[in-house]
Amino acid sequence: MDLSVVIPVKNEAENLAPLIAEIHAALDGLVQYEIVYVDDGSTDDSAERLARIQRDDPVLRLVRHAKSCGQSTAVRTGVKAARGRWVATLDGDGQNDPADIPSLWRLALTAEPGRPAIFCGHRAKRRDTLVKRLSSRFANGLRSRLLGDATPDTGCGLKLFARATFLELPYFDHMHRYLPALVLRAGGTVVSVKVNHRPRERGKSNYGTLDRALVGIVDLFGLMWLQRRAKVPVLLDPADPQA
Repeated sequence: MDLSVVIPVKNEAENLAPLIAEIHAALDGLVQYEIVYVDDGSTDDSAERLARIQRDDPVLRLVRHAKSCGQSTAVRTGVKAARGRWVATLDGDGQNDPADIPSLWRLALTAEPGRPAIFCGHRAKRRDTLVKRLSSRFANGLRSRLLGDATPDTGCGLKLFARATFLELPYFDHMHRYLPALVLRAGGTVVSVKVNHRPRERGKSNYGTLDRALVGIVDLFGLMWLQRRAKVPVLLDPADPQA
């Protein structure tokens, strides 16, 4: 299989069917793919709705957490369960546009073989509240200066990467916000692409502004520590005596 679309969700029952329909519209006939939803301990009827949709949709798969473990763990669960060589991630709230996946997919096909790479969405026109936009702008600027991660919008949920690349990265809670820095640390490349961003139409956000900021500060120092200790070996051809 070529591509797995991994979507972590918690209490997003109203957004499930519309987003699944949009993914089919974007990818049918383009690539062999699957949709992997990871239900991160929802307390609404998300799991039941997904199970009903799954009965008539052979492309859809469902993985469930017994209790909420957070977005990074849900993404990792989905990537581990994925059968595709490449993985695209989407937020489950409907704000990412699945119609942008094909452009990232076409870029992935030109990636240098054997070198880690990640293709990231850049929400140039965010459809969020003023508080979210300002806090995100500050966080992205601070992170970019401290980590040099070569992306203007690491918080965008729309990303595409090789499954093997992700599974070789160090895992920790909240790692999904730092995937570009982690791929660079592994000697890879980061490509950012402007993508559509939409207002939330159904449900409510699971995240606050202050709690994310406080955790993010701790994470930044952790990433700086990891970067300073990174070693990327250059392998020589053992059959070449001049090497």
